Amino acid sequence: MLRSTGDRVVIVGGGIAGALLAKTLQNHADVVLIDPKEYFEIPWANLRAKVDPAAVERTVIPHSDYLTHAKVVTASAVGIDDSVVLTSIGRAVAYDFLVIATGRTCSRPQRRSERLEMFQRDKERIDAAESVLVVGGGPIGVELAAEIVMSSPEKRVTVVHGAPRLLKVMGARASAKALEWLRSKNVTVLLDQTVDIAAATPETREFTTSAGETVRADCYFVCTGRPVASGWLRGSILAAHVDEEGHVRVDDYLRVGGLKNVFAVGDITDVPEAKQGHLAQRQAMVVSRNLRLLVKGVAAAGREEKLHRYKPCPRASITVTLGRRDALAELPFMTLIGHIPGAVKPRDLFVTRTRRMMGIRSKQYGTMPHVM
Repeated sequence: MLRSTGDRVVIVGGGIAGALLAKTLQNHADVVLIDPKEYFEIPWANLRAKVDPAAVERTVIPHSDYLTHAKVVTASAVGIDDSVVLTSIGRAVAYDFLVIATGRTCSRPQRRSERLEMFQRDKERIDAAESVLVVGGGPIGVELAAEIVMSSPEKRVTVVHGAPRLLKVMGARASAKALEWLRSKNVTVLLDQTVDIAAATPETREFTTSAGETVRADCYFVCTGRPVASGWLRGSILAAHVDEEGHVRVDDYLRVGGLKNVFAVGDITDVPEAKQGHLAQRQAMVVSRNLRLLVKGVAAAGREEKLHRYKPCPRASITVTLGRRDALAELPFMTLIGHIPGAVKPRDLFVTRTRRMMGIRSKQYGTMPHVM
């Protein structure tokens, strides 16, 4: 058992929020990060990594590169009580303060080298294909379709989406602009239809939609939404604070159910705002400041006025990247598409900025990756 030290902060989940929180706290507390992977990846850049090998190594970062004064337990959390986190490798990790940052369910290999190989295989599949099927018309599906068609205009790309319009997280005007842009690039978009991936055979490479349409594709990518990764909390002391959709209820300080020493950040929270990476980072920074106060004893019991409140951004701007040059931006008072919003987002999709936030020297963009 990894025993607590009085200022032990255990962070469960090494995604964009959990990783940043661990990095900012490691010099202020005894930090333990529990994550089933030995790395974190910059999520908004992994679609570019499927078509651009130069982007891969910069977006998949070993925890050891930025956690120089923290412990990392490479395992999944399977349960908690009021002082201990239980892990999938049978190790119990005691905590004084706990942060839940498990985000959404995701199947990723443990080793970084295997993750890089996954990206390489995806690129090889796309390169070898004449036609590609993208299942799902949310931000991930739209961005992937755009990356493929802009890097290889000759490929036939089809997007099948089970709703009447693309990009449910954005307004109707933005959805219409995205649809028009995709069709202008000769992408076939089938709305209000689903597709049974399992019914297709490798020999025919034909997929039948719920409307009876046949789509031929040499390869496919499923880009539908993933559920919140809170199943491991069922039956735990936090079960009463998990809502019907799997989100963890937090207060203004991002504490779970008002508990004094348990926080949550990122997609797993019920904070009323879009689930975007930069907002997860904002949440992480608020919790980081609060935990530093608590560890120092500045914000002891009865001194909540010292803690920082998190202010949700229900009308935060949303930008969907459309290849290297274009983007779709929904701002509070207007919606833009094309080169202008595309110029606002850096060529490397904020990868350099994110690496700097994590204290990592950035490799020059364009450097070819070496897969171990």
